[in-house]
Amino acid sequence: MRSVGARRRKTRAGVVLTADMIVDTALRLIDAPGGDKLSVRRLGAELGADPTAVYRYFRDMDALQLALADRLIGDALAEFVSRDHWADSLRDLAAVLRRSMRQHPRLAHLRAIRVTAGPHEMRVVDTGIGIMLSAGFAPADAVRHYRDFVDTVLAVAAVDAAELTAEQEDAEQEAWSRVYTSLPADGYPNVHLVRDHLPSMYNSAFPGTIDKLIEALIHAAPGQDRPTPA
Repeated sequence: MRSVGARRRKTRAGVVLTADMIVDTALRLIDAPGGDKLSVRRLGAELGADPTAVYRYFRDMDALQLALADRLIGDALAEFVSRDHWADSLRDLAAVLRRSMRQHPRLAHLRAIRVTAGPHEMRVVDTGIGIMLSAGFAPADAVRHYRDFVDTVLAVAAVDAAELTAEQEDAEQEAWSRVYTSLPADGYPNVHLVRDHLPSMYNSAFPGTIDKLIEALIHAAPGQDRPTPA
């Protein structure tokens, strides 16, 4: 992003463009129907400006998308409140990140695989590593555990955020509730043995995955102090 020093020209509607205005508009377009086909031409039309004006603030569309991702990280972090126990803080941080991913599904994959190096991501990295340090982990371990934690959160949340049609959703549910539960014991002995529990495979893996990860961190943390049950 290169908003610093960008020429502040008015759009055809008489509005002075800013980087924040471009991000706001792009996010609105992406969240709207057909937003998966966002282009600089469409963005320029919505802003009432020549499409090339966007490039005075962002070097290309990839840089704009990273700025969008960083904005959403900031929105998520604004909802986060540190808790008394570090494990509870981690759980709540995971929850706000997942909620944000599901609210903006078309940017979920980008957020799961890219580093924005933006101010909001810097804050969430500092927050997450700070939580690990407060648990008593040595610096190298704090970084390693934060990496494992945040990559797991973003990856599983991106799966939850994936957009499926109603027909695809029905097919997924049908697969677990009928197809797999009817597999014969002679060909699929293990699946057949647990067939009554297979419909739960349709549910999100996020809660169980995060529980297991945080439980492992509690056991690994110096002192192994545990959060007080609510």
